[in-house]
Amino acid sequence: MSTTGKVIKCKAAVLWGVKQPFSIEEVEVAPPKAYEVRIKILATGICRTDDHVYNGVMAANFPVIVGHEGCGVVESTGKGVTTVKPGDMVIPLFLPQCGKCSSCINPNGNLCVKIDLTGKGVLSDGTTRFTCKGQPVYHFSNTSTFTEYTVVEETSVAKIDSAAPPEKACLFGCGFSTGYGAAVKTAKVTPGSTCAVFGLGGVGLSVIMGCKSAGASRIIGIDLNKDKFDKAKTVGATECINPRDYTKPINEVLREMTDDSVGYTFEVVGRLETMIDALASCHESYGTSVVVGAPPLSKMLTYDPMLLFTGRTWKGCVFGGWKSRDDIPKLVSDFMAKKFDLDPLITDVLSFNKINEGFDLLRKGESIRTVLLL
Repeated sequence: MSTTGKVIKCKAAVLWGVKQPFSIEEVEVAPPKAYEVRIKILATGICRTDDHVYNGVMAANFPVIVGHEGCGVVESTGKGVTTVKPGDMVIPLFLPQCGKCSSCINPNGNLCVKIDLTGKGVLSDGTTRFTCKGQPVYHFSNTSTFTEYTVVEETSVAKIDSAAPPEKACLFGCGFSTGYGAAVKTAKVTPGSTCAVFGLGGVGLSVIMGCKSAGASRIIGIDLNKDKFDKAKTVGATECINPRDYTKPINEVLREMTDDSVGYTFEVVGRLETMIDALASCHESYGTSVVVGAPPLSKMLTYDPMLLFTGRTWKGCVFGGWKSRDDIPKLVSDFMAKKFDLDPLITDVLSFNKINEGFDLLRKGESIRTVLLL
């Protein structure tokens, strides 16, 4: 029986408040309105950003359904939707592409004005499509993938190859695309260069894969957890170091290791101190440092301006710099053509009802990416 135009009752993982466990609830998902798409989620990854909402580090309205790294199939569309249809395999996009704002129009921009950085958690009409126990439940980052069904705007949907395996394709919704793009799109790593990657989680490993793809000759992975070193080397790191093994500042260690030749550094942790360390670690006159990790909410950064005066470039990077609706389908096609392998990034695959177990693995540093199957 068709569900088009009807409210769907399904399971979702609801966060009722800061540091409360995810609660599997029955929610009601309203039909899509004009220019909206309702998606049946098939697989979704657990990302550190989702944990930031749990910890109160990232803004959100509660109760909320988080999750932003998903893959699914279009169940129905609202009036006016022309780019996807029921049955299409899609990736919900936390970074929309409206195609009309100044960022979308400029070839060098991708921060669409429709991105929800403030955590308001509603669609364009100011309302939510989720209800639980008689009260509204808010959206997260235009996506909300920790649910069997979600509603997003058409500008937040990328149609992909229908043959792509959902449990791997979901990583294009955030982790892989962000890291890989930071290297090849934002930094534009050059062949033969030396790179240093601070943070060896799923996004950091994806940065390494991007550096390798771009032809970097030396890729140094940096993390406090030595258990991550073997995985980093598997995806392309030439060596890995732990800053705690040295008495000197990490920028001095890297300078001595490389004969002062680090062209590119990437901060993939989201710590203010590490951002400054990464900036100081790239070459003082021609180095580029990219901030990839999401910074903490309402924190200010203090640094020595001489770090920039000498010639370094400091860049930010949202979603790898990609034009989301245009570029993600191409990345998925590259994956299907076996231009890169996502298997090393996925350490655990769990059923949806084990979501709290998946977050425990993340917090203990025992997983790279946990994928939940719905």
